[in-house]
Amino acid sequence: MSVFRPAIDRMAGYAPGEQPQDTGWVKLNTNENPYPPSPRVIDAIRRTAEGRLNIYPDPHATAFRRTAAALFNVDPEWILPANGSDENLTIITRSFCDAGQSIGYPYPSYVLYESLAQIQDCGVVRLRLNSQWQWDKAKAAELRRSLRVFYVPNPNSPTGTLWSADQLTELLPEKGVLVLDEAYGDFCSKPHRGELLKDARFENRLVVTRTFSKSYSLAGIRFGFAIAHPSLIDGMRKVKDSYNCDAISIAAATAALEDQAWMEANRQKIIATRGRLATALAGMGFCVHPSEANFIWVTHPTGHHREIYEQLKERRILVRYMRFPDGNPDGSMLDGLRITIGTDAEIDRVLAVLPDVIAQATADAT
Repeated sequence: MSVFRPAIDRMAGYAPGEQPQDTGWVKLNTNENPYPPSPRVIDAIRRTAEGRLNIYPDPHATAFRRTAAALFNVDPEWILPANGSDENLTIITRSFCDAGQSIGYPYPSYVLYESLAQIQDCGVVRLRLNSQWQWDKAKAAELRRSLRVFYVPNPNSPTGTLWSADQLTELLPEKGVLVLDEAYGDFCSKPHRGELLKDARFENRLVVTRTFSKSYSLAGIRFGFAIAHPSLIDGMRKVKDSYNCDAISIAAATAALEDQAWMEANRQKIIATRGRLATALAGMGFCVHPSEANFIWVTHPTGHHREIYEQLKERRILVRYMRFPDGNPDGSMLDGLRITIGTDAEIDRVLAVLPDVIAQATADAT
């Protein structure tokens, strides 16, 4: 007899990307930033570590909230810091969706939304995307009437698709909240700065989540934040852990926001490399989906995506092989490769081995 709640027994749990612990890998599978964080971050961590770690951190991360509020042109009361962006997604699910109610999200995208809903014993509705990675407006209108939370990664993963404000209004639940997961927002051609938060069309029922794992090179710190109208933040604050952010992560995140020039320089390098990689892969016959994120989604005419992934892994190069049901009645699958944008040297290594990789993958498949 299981001692777990039935909802926990039923779920599979979220499976993160591979994280090899030995050295020598070109790691392009989990969308980390290939460049180091600002030196100001290292100084802030050092000062904090030498300070009073024997006392609890500021439970409201006041210094960080002031810095983030200035950057996003809101008052500090609009900011809720969290232990990584994923904690804010957890807080949102627990705050707005009861057992027996449902969340929705475009599919394929970030499947952690499903895991969070399952833990809460909530239903999950997938708004399936078509071959152009867009949703059906009629279906979206139908879902708006029943969902409590609609999660939208914007840009989306695995493709880097960016949806417009007009498109996003189609997903605002009639009696719930729309969550824009902007983990990759800084890599857009025009970076996001929470412009939609005060758009009257969203009626103060919009929550934007941000992370430091991507553009600020702080995946190892675990810090994120939500931005929303204070009426939403006040309720979400009741759900968070008392001291959900530690002193070191608060100091690191604050220092990172204060050095926008460092982040912008890394952002520009990643965008330039993204363009170079997309052009090179297209020249090798790959179909490259336009991306506004720090990764690209590619397919190959051979369809041998798993074999390409495996051949790259044998050469100590990790990319993300992803496979999704394509929605057809025959149960067929959509698959491809998501490749994080690394340094130029890392991308050069990938491009150098790909011709042999494709040839070997084709041989293996036949």
